This record gives sequence, C-alpha cells and structure tokens, in this order.
Amino acid sequence: MKNLETLLKDYLKYCENIKKLDSKTLKAYRIDLMQFHEFMLTVPNFADKTAINEFISSLHKKYQPKTTKRKIAALKAFFHYLVYEEIIYSNPFDKINVKFREPLILPRTIPEPIIEDFLSTMYYYHSHSRTEYQQNAILRDITIIELLFATGVRISELCTLKIQQVDLASFKITIYGKGSKERMIQVTNNDVKKILLEYYTVFQDDIIATGWFFINRLHQRFTEQSVRSMIVKYLNLAGVDMHITPHMFRHSFATLLLEADVDIRYIQKLLGHSSIKTTEIYTNVSMTKQNNILMTKHPRNTMKCGF
Repeated sequence: MKNLETLLKDYLKYCENIKKLDSKTLKAYRIDLMQFHEFMLTVPNFADKTAINEFISSLHKKYQPKTTKRKIAALKAFFHYLVYEEIIYSNPFDKINVKFREPLILPRTIPEPIIEDFLSTMYYYHSHSRTEYQQNAILRDITIIELLFATGVRISELCTLKIQQVDLASFKITIYGKGSKERMIQVTNNDVKKILLEYYTVFQDDIIATGWFFINRLHQRFTEQSVRSMIVKYLNLAGVDMHITPHMFRHSFATLLLEADVDIRYIQKLLGHSSIKTTEIYTNVSMTKQNNILMTKHPRNTMKCGF
C-alpha cells in the first residue's frame, strides 16, 4: 500500500479532477487532511480505529464544534474514497461514533435602523465627494452593500461576479454558489436598480476589460477583505458602534423576509441552501425577536391586576 502522504495527494487530485470541488473546498480539505497526516506520523497503521479516535479527541480539544465537524467530514470522505478504490477493505469509521451535539449559534443580524443609517451615510458621502475618483469609489462601495442586502448573496459570490452573470436589462443576477449550484435572484428595488446602472456606466470599460463586475483601483477583482475593510470605514463615518461583517447582511436578508411571512422554502432557494435544515436556523432568530417583543411591548405587562 502507498504511504499516507501519497494517498492523500492522490485523493486531493481526485477531488479536483473527478469530483470538481471548488478551490476553497480543496484548500480546506488539504489543511484538514495534512493535519491528520502529521498526527499519524508516529502511528504504524493510519487506519487504526484507536489512533483515529485519538485524533478526533485532539480536534475536540483544539477547535469549535463546527470546525471539528468539518475536519471529521473531510476525513470520512477520504476513507470512503480508500474503500471505493479498494485500497482498504474495511472503513474504520463504520465502527467509530462521531456524532456529537453542536451548540445552537444564532445568526447575528443587523437592526433595520442601523442598515438605514449605514446606507444613508454612504449616499451622503457620495453626494458630497470632493473629487470624481472619490465619488466613483463610493459609488462602487454603495453598489456592493446594496447588492449584499438586496440579494442575500455570500460575500464570495458577490466578489467573484462576472459581467455575464448580471443582466442589466431584466435586473436578474445569476449566482454560482457552493458546489457550483446555480440560482437566479431578481433585483426589484428601484434604488438598487438605479445604482447598479450608474455603477456599470462609470466602470463599464474596466468591467469589460477584466470580466469582473466589481473592480478595485488596481483594475483587479475586488476582494472579500476589501469589503470587510470598507464596512469598517463606513461604520466609523456613521458613528455606529457595532461589529458588522458582510455575512450579517445575508443573515438580515433572510430574517427580515421570514418576519415578513415569506415561506421558508422560498428563502431557502434565494440563499442557495441545499437543505431546509440550514435555513430553519432563521426561525430561531425570528422566535427570539418575537419573544422580546411580547416581553417588552405586550400591554398586559403594564397591567396590575394580579396577586
């Protein structure tokens, strides 16, 4: 049998060439599996059940449950591949219990007034720009935030948008999500439509030349980190004392739609979730808000007619 390092390299090539996994998934697999390789350097048999259990225990000690679950999933997929290729004939995970309860972590959302203040600040600085360069840069920033909130797309999906994915006649945006799954989102708000057209008009030459829809000052794709830095900049300008990430716009998009009585299966499709269970976490956010409303706003709370 080939050594573990060679088998891992073969498996990663299989994931890239046969399974066609995206670059981010491949990077995560490589990190997770090489970590397993390092742990097994002193172990004679990497498929030994006891050794694998010790590795899993070490993961629980070092990482949060969500990260541990991902690393175990990568390892399980690797061993499934080994069995499928008849490199080993018994999968050790058949006799290993890896189920554990993850704590429920509710998605963090942005209160509507803060979103409004945030956007208003951006529009204010756009209209009061001193130079054309500054005005154009803020125009791009506004377009990014408006699309994040209007469509609920992941930041990675937005930053890798290409011109052919944005139909400025029908205002439909085609998104290629996790696993290259395709979904289409309609932009309906007139302000967002207007800003999209204005942005494209200003940046048209660069967009056509590069193929990317969002471009930085170096005429390259606008990065996820640049969006995070940009959000911090406008939070400071707006005087908002709250940590906001790009993904929180996605959480807010989903939660506000749910609170507006949109069917959860429509929200699932808009977000590009494979499983309804992933989308259902937003029902917990909605219930939390409902409980807070009833505890603080219900008129019975001010009535003194009990014991």
